Amino acid sequence: MNKEHPNIEVLKRLDLTNLSASAEVIAEDFVWHYYNPELPDLEGDYLGLSGLTDFFKILAGRTRGSFKVNPLSITPLGDELIITHVKDTMLLEGKPMEIDAVVLWCIIDGKIKEAWDIPVIRTATFLES
Repeated sequence: MNKEHPNIEVLKRLDLTNLSASAEVIAEDFVWHYYNPELPDLEGDYLGLSGLTDFFKILAGRTRGSFKVNPLSITPLGDELIITHVKDTMLLEGKPMEIDAVVLWCIIDGKIKEAWDIPVIRTATFLES
């Protein structure tokens, strides 16, 4: 029987809908890097649990609370990295849309130290309402 990579177990304890409950898996010096030239007011680095919380609060405001992450795959890379492929859904400017994204996570000593969130903005799909 194959044992799950320990960093996948750490990542599964992260609850994006209740970040304060996930504090034990987020390093004190955690950095969330967000890249999206279509949302320049969101682009940048967010520091610590409070920064990550702020990022998702801003995103919730921009999407009227509709933002949802739908995980598609999770793959460990070596001892410290995990890459996830997700399909995000949301209302953006009143239009329902979905977008693929990858998030690269760096996990060291059982704590999430850093993450790079990269949406594939050129192929975002606006859905029929």
